[in-house]
This record gives sequence, C-alpha cells and structure tokens, in this order.
Amino acid sequence: MLLASEGRAIPAAAIERAAELARESGGGVHVFSIARVWGTSLGFPNPGLQPNRHDWKAQRAIVEDAVKALEQRGVVATAHVRGTRKATKRIVGEAERLGCTSIVMAADPPRNRVVSDLMWSQEPYRVKRRAKVPVHLVTA
Repeated sequence: MLLASEGRAIPAAAIERAAELARESGGGVHVFSIARVWGTSLGFPNPGLQPNRHDWKAQRAIVEDAVKALEQRGVVATAHVRGTRKATKRIVGEAERLGCTSIVMAADPPRNRVVSDLMWSQEPYRVKRRAKVPVHLVTA
C-alpha cells in the first residue's frame, strides 16, 4: 500500500485509512511525498526552481511523522521523498514500481475539472484518474 502526498501534510484520517487497509491486507505501508520542483528555465534545470533544503526538510518531517503514526497503530511502514514537477506521474509510477495494491491520499473537495487541471491541490484526483490500482481519497 502507498500512502502518498503531493506535498501537503498527511492528516490523521488518511493515516488511519491506510492503517486500516494495511491491516485488512496484512501488508505494510510505504509513505511517499513529493518535494515540488517549480519548473525549468528555457528547458534547462534552474537551481532557483528546485526544492531548497527547507522544502526537503519539511517533506522528510511529513513522512517521518506518518511513519511514526503508522507504527503506533501496529503497521510496518517505510518512507521516502522525491522531487518532481509531475507529481501524478511520480506517484503512480512509485505505486507500480513497489507493486502496491492501492494508494491512499488526502484530498481537497473536488472542483470543476477545467480549473482543477491547473491546480496543484487537485493532484489526488489526477492520481485517481490515472492509477491502475484503487485510489482511496480522504477529504478533510
């Protein structure tokens, strides 16, 4: 199972849902978060658009907190953080690479699809549309 975040803090409800599903399947949970890369400059990587050390530290804290919460619930958990501009592609790819049977993500309420394709906060819905495994979205 993959507990993923496009960069937001992982709420307790999403952690609880992942723990519940992991206990049902008898497996563990891999916590995965994205450190956002803001883009490129003229097609070349630009250091000013890369995640800085504070961004990396914040994302590591998010996954570490989630791992501790899962372990307190008796679930085996691992974690890592990756930097990317394309969070959906990276999350779906990570689930495939790890052989996950499902993905759990926290999500904002859905918006108009035309507008939502331009919003980073609607990334969980793009993951749900593209993933080949069930995606469980936990709305706050």
